[in-house]
Amino acid sequence: MKVKICGTTNLADALVAVDAGADFLGFIFYPPSPRGITPAKAQAITAHLRRSGHCPVLVGVFVNETPERMTHILDECQLDLAQLHGDEPPWLVGDERSPIYGRVFKALRPTSLAEAEADAEWYIPPSPTHPSLLIDTYHPTLRGGTGAPTNWHMSAHLAQKVPGLMLAGGLTPHNVADAVRQVKPYAVDVASGVEQAPGQKEPALVHAFVANARQF
Repeated sequence: MKVKICGTTNLADALVAVDAGADFLGFIFYPPSPRGITPAKAQAITAHLRRSGHCPVLVGVFVNETPERMTHILDECQLDLAQLHGDEPPWLVGDERSPIYGRVFKALRPTSLAEAEADAEWYIPPSPTHPSLLIDTYHPTLRGGTGAPTNWHMSAHLAQKVPGLMLAGGLTPHNVADAVRQVKPYAVDVASGVEQAPGQKEPALVHAFVANARQF
């Protein structure tokens, strides 16, 4: 089971995630988020990780950002993937003319299984070599970090049809093992569930989350 620790805002938290064995590390480039980070701060962290030789897959999280700016941040911060968490059009994922083609996946916040299946058809990459989709909890105003669980029954149904599905939404060290057992995703994603405060990770929770996610 692969694990993504998201909402990284400082080097100490990044190193905790690496030490815990995280496969993906997420940086949120969305100023309204309490876990938002500037490209300059992210670049300082990722440069250190790249030099260390023990670097997870680095993911930039964007909300309705322009393709040009996402490309610039990916390159400037030495990021591997872009995670789209807004209302981005499908062509950014599936069209070879997209500036981020081949290094992008979409986060969905569906309100129903029918909506999830319909959106998945639009946003699954043609030949995914990384997470293909992320399923997060729907909220009318927030773009993530709600702390509310996703519908696991819906997610499990989708995971059977979508290889590379990453599950997010309300996961904690206490429930992630159950989520993995019920949904059987490709990976799990956590931000608020391993924090002592928004944007500040609690090392013991990070280690427990990774260990518990890999029980099955």
